Amino acid sequence: MVIERTAAKDDLCGLKTRQGIAPGTPEELITSDIWGLPEDERPAPIVLFIDEVAELFLVATREEEERRDEMVTRLIRLIRLAQLGRAAGIYLEVCGQRFGAELGKGATMLRAQLTGRVCHRENDEASAKMALGDIAPEAVLAACAIAPELPGLAVIGDTSGGWSRIRTPYLSLADAAATCRTTAHLAPDVPALDPFRPYVPPTPVEAPGPVATARPVPE
Repeated sequence: MVIERTAAKDDLCGLKTRQGIAPGTPEELITSDIWGLPEDERPAPIVLFIDEVAELFLVATREEEERRDEMVTRLIRLIRLAQLGRAAGIYLEVCGQRFGAELGKGATMLRAQLTGRVCHRENDEASAKMALGDIAPEAVLAACAIAPELPGLAVIGDTSGGWSRIRTPYLSLADAAATCRTTAHLAPDVPALDPFRPYVPPTPVEAPGPVATARPVPE
């Protein structure tokens, strides 16, 4: 334990030196997240995207009860990641239809760590409260008042209590797939994720057609 404490102290002093901070500067004055680090030492931020979060909680058979216990354990890790990950540049984006206490243990605890909220049109006030009620109560009615003929309109809020309406541009599935294909080379190479990557067949390359050559014009 003493060795670990000493190593941590040495690393802290090295961090102070790299940031141009005097060794005697209090720790609370040092940057609290990765964005205060020099650009050449700053790690790339990571966004963890979770779609249909209810699937982490719902069970249909007795055989799935064991799976649920395992998922709850992973959920606790997600909650800790949401609490502590922002400083390390790790962010969660969680999506779902309903995100309330009826999902089970840990649901509202995870929701409380999600500081930014986006809520599209809701049919009932209870669902809107799940998304916005604990951070911007005045935005709940605004989410329920979105007209069905206005797709893409949503209400956003944050922990400051402020909220506003936004309109997202339409993006077809084909355009989204094309963007993914053209930017696939930017994805980092993480061998541990290879078993989870979908198979993408190679894009066939059309053979070039015959090239017309100019012929001399007889005089």
